[in-house]
Amino acid sequence: MTPRPTTTPDHLRDAVPGHLRDAVAAARQDVTTLHGELLRWGLVAWTAGNVSARVRDPRGEGDLAVIKPSGLAYDDLTPDSMVVLDLDGNVLEGTLSPSSDTGSHLYVYRNLPDVGGVVHTHSPYATAWAARREPVPCVLTAIADEFGGEIPVGPFALIGNESIGAGIVDTLTGHRSPAVLMASHGVFTIGATAKAAVKAAVMCEDAARAVHLARQLGPVEPLRDEDIDILYTRYQNVYGQH
Repeated sequence: MTPRPTTTPDHLRDAVPGHLRDAVAAARQDVTTLHGELLRWGLVAWTAGNVSARVRDPRGEGDLAVIKPSGLAYDDLTPDSMVVLDLDGNVLEGTLSPSSDTGSHLYVYRNLPDVGGVVHTHSPYATAWAARREPVPCVLTAIADEFGGEIPVGPFALIGNESIGAGIVDTLTGHRSPAVLMASHGVFTIGATAKAAVKAAVMCEDAARAVHLARQLGPVEPLRDEDIDILYTRYQNVYGQH
């Protein structure tokens, strides 16, 4: 299905400030590449799912966001097809309608200033937990490492406005998890960068699958809070290259 053209007034098109053009171009490329990662890890089907990235304005005049157009096939995504908006939802560059989840992404950016990327998937195992409206318990060290506890469930909300974004913010504020299972919907993840948000989506699906398989064998035992804290601190601050 080919998305309909936007109806953005001409005076708003190609309105990206000059000092942000290089950053926007880089974000367009990053977001395009990261959508390929959703396919590579089996997190999306057909045209579902989306990645967005915040473009920070060093002058403080207003951050921007780059997001996938609505309904465009993944194989057809290019940097030029991405839509650039301000955080109020005005399209500054792009001739296609932005994702139907754009309002929620922008709500997250406006209310969580440290977030630099947002991802939405319907990955099968994690979405099954969302359908049950059940959090993924922290029963594995890998879950403690990445999520710092259980992967929480957010409220049910209809698509097309900011309701999902409000549920994401309300659920993840004060929570160490970068992922939320929106009830009867799917997965939303956040990160300091769009790449970090994609990683969280990959790890969320991996955790949901592993715990589902474990529960087929019998009950699972949550880790102790003190052990979760130690594991999370080590992974976030010591593991890997710094």
